[in-house]
Amino acid sequence: MTGPVNVTLRGKDALALAADAWGDPAHPPILLSHGGGQTRHSWQGTAQALAARGWHVLNYDHRGHGDSEWSPDGVYRIELHAADQAEVARTFDRPPIVVGASLGGLSALLAQGESSENLFRAIVLVDIVPQMNEEGAREIMDFMAGTNADGFDTLEEAAEVIARYTGREKRINPQGLGKNLRLGEDGRYRWHWDPAFLSLRGDVSQAPERMIEAARNVEVPIMLVRGRESNVVTQDAVEAFLDSVPHAHYVDVAEARHMVVGDRNEVFTRAVLAFLDTLG
Repeated sequence: MTGPVNVTLRGKDALALAADAWGDPAHPPILLSHGGGQTRHSWQGTAQALAARGWHVLNYDHRGHGDSEWSPDGVYRIELHAADQAEVARTFDRPPIVVGASLGGLSALLAQGESSENLFRAIVLVDIVPQMNEEGAREIMDFMAGTNADGFDTLEEAAEVIARYTGREKRINPQGLGKNLRLGEDGRYRWHWDPAFLSLRGDVSQAPERMIEAARNVEVPIMLVRGRESNVVTQDAVEAFLDSVPHAHYVDVAEARHMVVGDRNEVFTRAVLAFLDTLG
């Protein structure tokens, strides 16, 4: 296995997107698309496992996130993320399988569901459906906004705050958070995304009809992976999604919340690999 290799991709209007490439480029491609407020580094364990199983993996930072460029006008509507993702998919010599968490999954649904082009070979949605729980989504956005306003004095403080919010044990090595935080001129750490990204709040949850219609239009194989303790995707929302997309596979991961990849990475990766095996 080779990688990661740092590469620069181009989204809509040639906006520069930072990415890591794993594995042999001659192997079948997989695109990993992170959730809002995260960076491409959240996929590291999954990317390594997939590359080791013979896949060529590309994981990128959304616009305004991580090392990617920010929207020059401060606009981060869902269709811009979808357009970026479509441009990234076209960099492969064949349609990739896309694994999208939250924002990344919605981007995939919209990109494929509103396109006559075969952008993706298959789609894996990670704890996201069109009819998300508005209260749970708002809770996450409020946490992001609140903690970003004042920032953190140290990485250790950031690790403690995140542990309290997620209910997980504090990171043994808070230095790993350095990839998701940036040090400001005032000496405080803040999330590694453009604060204007929060303008996306409510863009999808307040008007899900467009996303529902896009999901119905997706004909490629699709799998939904839900965290059983998620506050964003309820069981009722799962059933509504499966009614709209009857060919979808569904996996429910115990002891996982919205951040399924971080909560139960090994279980999540096994579920994705099993789905990939069904594709032939």
